[in-house]
Amino acid sequence: MAEKKDLYETLGVNKKASKDEIKSAYRKLAKKYHPDNHETGNAEKFKEVQEAYDILYDDQKRSAYDQFGFAAFEQGAGQPGGNPFEGGFGFGGDGGVDLGDIFSQFFGGGRRAQRSKAGPRRGDDAIIRVKVDFMDTINGRDIEIPLTVDEPCKACGGTGAKTPNDIKTCPNCNGQGYVRTARRSLFGMVEQQEECMRCSGRGKIISAPCPSCGGKGYNRVKKNIKVHIIAGINNGQQIRVQGMGERGANGGPNGDLFVEVNVKPHQYFKRDGNDIHLNVPIDFVDAILGTSVDVPTVYGEATLNIPAGTQPGQIFRMKGQGVKDLRSGRPGDQYIHLDIKMPTSLSKEQKDLLNKYRDSSKKDDSLLAKFKRMFKK
Repeated sequence: MAEKKDLYETLGVNKKASKDEIKSAYRKLAKKYHPDNHETGNAEKFKEVQEAYDILYDDQKRSAYDQFGFAAFEQGAGQPGGNPFEGGFGFGGDGGVDLGDIFSQFFGGGRRAQRSKAGPRRGDDAIIRVKVDFMDTINGRDIEIPLTVDEPCKACGGTGAKTPNDIKTCPNCNGQGYVRTARRSLFGMVEQQEECMRCSGRGKIISAPCPSCGGKGYNRVKKNIKVHIIAGINNGQQIRVQGMGERGANGGPNGDLFVEVNVKPHQYFKRDGNDIHLNVPIDFVDAILGTSVDVPTVYGEATLNIPAGTQPGQIFRMKGQGVKDLRSGRPGDQYIHLDIKMPTSLSKEQKDLLNKYRDSSKKDDSLLAKFKRMFKK
């Protein structure tokens, strides 16, 4: 069997990571590797990430893992060749001690610690990513997303049985979903509970399956769902659609679907929080003499006054022309970065005018003259 990867390495955190850091790392990786993610989904890696989180987020399981590694959760830890303590503490296979049972009893590992499956259970949440245009996040719009979802069977209500009379209490576990067993451990006989093999932990057995769903309790349905892209939503934020996630069990409701918004960059507008940045070219004469220009905003054109003597790289704020905040509705601002353009060719008349301007200026007061005087002090 291949050696399992270190759990901290799986989540990309160090051994002193806090629970918040572990949760944050898990959420990022779970989104990345979830099987429903068509771009980066990986069922095997998703399973590894889930296992790492289940152990490291639980204080007792994490403590056991830090001390004993994966041996703390292996069912055969007490068998010959599978005992990490052999030769040190005398827990060899000859003694008949099942270390897996001990750790299951005290740290919740293995099948014995699982809760009964008898009752209805909500399904897991799912996530998908959609690409939307930049302007759709400014003004908001409805989009349609094609989905294949598992819906509870309407004929049987998700029970999987043809009629309610075809649902029987499991005689093996008396409807509990688990059976009790007694096993010998280091501390003597220990009573534990295991999932009932006959009903798979459900507590019920079906004598006649529902003809509509074949006893599964659900049907796969293709549909288009409408999702509203909220005005002001930013790249990476999510929209929750109730009941469109993974299917529930035993008639339980589906989980929710989280739609993560990936925004296509705009050619000219750049978003920073709720503010918009835009580069605007103007002629050098307009920067010198001043002017008023109509510039684009995300809501249309608006007038910007450019004072005389404006310098290259100067930034002007247009208040209230940014993105409206998701919660308060208060808009951000738009910042205009002026790109003052210098001519690459001039007519004779233009050259004559500029020469007159230069001649009218005293040479001793030129910028170069002032700059050179600084070195003579």
